[in-house]
Amino acid sequence: MANEKKRILLTGGGSAGHVTPNIALLPGLFAEGYEVHYVGTKDGIEKKLISEIGDVTYHEIEAGKLRRYFSLKNFSDPFRVIKGVRQAKALIDEIKPSVVFSKGGFVSVPVVIAAKKKCPVVCHESDYTPGLANKIASRYADTVCVTFSDTLKYTGKKHAVHTGTPIRAELYRGRRENGLAFTGFSGGKPIILVMGGSLGAQAINDGIRGALPELGKKYDIIHLCGRGKLDESIKEPAYRQYEYITEQLPDLMRCADLVVSRSGANSVFEFMALTKPALFIPLPREASRGDQILNANYVCSKGYAMQMEQKDVTPASLAAKIDELWAHRTELIERMKADRTLDGTEEVLRVIREAAFGQKK
Repeated sequence: MANEKKRILLTGGGSAGHVTPNIALLPGLFAEGYEVHYVGTKDGIEKKLISEIGDVTYHEIEAGKLRRYFSLKNFSDPFRVIKGVRQAKALIDEIKPSVVFSKGGFVSVPVVIAAKKKCPVVCHESDYTPGLANKIASRYADTVCVTFSDTLKYTGKKHAVHTGTPIRAELYRGRRENGLAFTGFSGGKPIILVMGGSLGAQAINDGIRGALPELGKKYDIIHLCGRGKLDESIKEPAYRQYEYITEQLPDLMRCADLVVSRSGANSVFEFMALTKPALFIPLPREASRGDQILNANYVCSKGYAMQMEQKDVTPASLAAKIDELWAHRTELIERMKADRTLDGTEEVLRVIREAAFGQKK
């Protein structure tokens, strides 16, 4: 193996949550000398995110969405998956990767199927219970990494391992003074960072905006409200709103004292790795498969965060819960600092290294 080129084929897409952990691994992979390839779809968010990064070769394949509900596309998408498997096999034969690492999403299924018996396959599951794509992919994987320790009982895989999730290194490089300069806040009051995902969360947006007269007395608020959801009529001096932030996000996260957010697994562990006391408002079960509820339940049971159901969100109840979070912030921070498994970057890299070369250093 000493003279063999180290190559890795990453895959995952359909949402940013299936891409950002792969991005978090890149500095470590480059440092270890890997030639990095990425397989995604032509129009997926993964292409946009990966194309912004140098030194990664992007490859397009066909992929069919996997659905648990009736759709006419359920009759055509299996043929797209079959075509994607053929395309992925051709890529794997050409690239000859040392290992395939799959982060999930429907684009990953053809890739892990194609990689079976050609090279080692490592899958990673972010959520508390595996999604449909990862349930399928895990059948072809040599190792399944999980973010939550409790998820091991759901994998049904002998070679499953609790690793945590990779955290983007740039989040640690945020500077409070830069965040204050960007927002214009003085830093004299505690700062709340409100996030609802790239599309925003209307219930959270409405609750926060309704609570501004009360919250603005004690806190400054940075609100990432989602594309197209700015409310220019709000003139509250303690409030700054942005549709979506990328470059300045590490600085805003660093200057935040509290967080109010949905509870996608990647966001949950990013906040905890940065020891930010958070109030999670999961996407309700009727609008999801319930994974955000399970994610929030887990971290709250550990005493790392607080949560409330979306149906209970009103301006008054949200303001009261944020005050409760502030009152208990010190004990939450102490518990998070004591947990060494919140950033899984190095552990995932170790599993990849071991799968590819049997190295356990």
